Amino acid sequence: MSTFDPDALECLAAIIEEGGFERAAQRLSITQSAVSQRLRALEAQVGTVLIVRSRPLKPTPAGQLMLKHAKMMRLLRADLETELRELAPGAGGAGRDEERVSIAINADSIATWAMPALDALVRQGLPVEIITDNEEFTQEWLREGQVLGCVTSLGQTLRGCRMVPLGCMDYVAVAQADFARNRCPKGLSAHNFHQLPFVAFNRKDYQQHGFVEQAFGLPRVGLKQLYVPSSVGQLRAVQAGWGVSVLPELLVRDQLATGELVNLAPRHRLSVTLYWHCWNLSSGVLDALTAALTGAAKHNLLPTGTQKTPPGRGSKRRGAGVTSA
Repeated sequence: MSTFDPDALECLAAIIEEGGFERAAQRLSITQSAVSQRLRALEAQVGTVLIVRSRPLKPTPAGQLMLKHAKMMRLLRADLETELRELAPGAGGAGRDEERVSIAINADSIATWAMPALDALVRQGLPVEIITDNEEFTQEWLREGQVLGCVTSLGQTLRGCRMVPLGCMDYVAVAQADFARNRCPKGLSAHNFHQLPFVAFNRKDYQQHGFVEQAFGLPRVGLKQLYVPSSVGQLRAVQAGWGVSVLPELLVRDQLATGELVNLAPRHRLSVTLYWHCWNLSSGVLDALTAALTGAAKHNLLPTGTQKTPPGRGSKRRGAGVTSA
């Protein structure tokens, strides 16, 4: 098997991650011409095109494989840096941009329990890059080789990867107290949900629909939705009286306790099971990430298997179910 030039591999990764040749050149501190030359040399060595020169740029299937290989080389270097620091404090590199260890985590986990889990590793010098997406889509980043691990609601293991159940995250439907008093004084029901604005994460967010459909036994619903692409932003929108939102109970626990927010459907909650997927490699960095995330999840999430889906209300979302009190 050919040995690939690590600079050419990092060049390919930079083009894909930065979305273009010019920004890749800026990141690598080389000329745009040098970026093109490295990519052409790598494509000549592999024997096929690695990047489709379209808008936006995207990797070919062979390009995705080479990107995954580049990420694996980063992981090996990160493992080496960690071991060198243990042997001789101050040894090893300074965490250059191309040494980043990329993982994908769903936005709700970032806003609640996942960031403290990574605290110690970051303080030890691990150059983490966190990519955020909906919990049903973070696995695509792993499938395409753009990250080495992901937190996702999908429980099917990818080839070459391992999976660890993390636990269940409960979601509740909430609104600002004055909004609830004026717009739905008796709470959320099958008769008034269509009159209320819902604050969703983005157009891929099925959380709001899933909660209403399952809580009230409806096959399909249409909602009036506003979009705020941040879990904390959704919370702030609800606090400002923009509308109703189905948010993690972990995120709104304090506001519910003070009465600032109201649980509009206290008999119902949506439980989403989360999993950690990562490459199935022998790696100290991967082991440390796995231990950190599973440990934090154990203290913040409900044990897996605690969620229940009422009869006749099967979830359209994998790993989710509405619990009725």
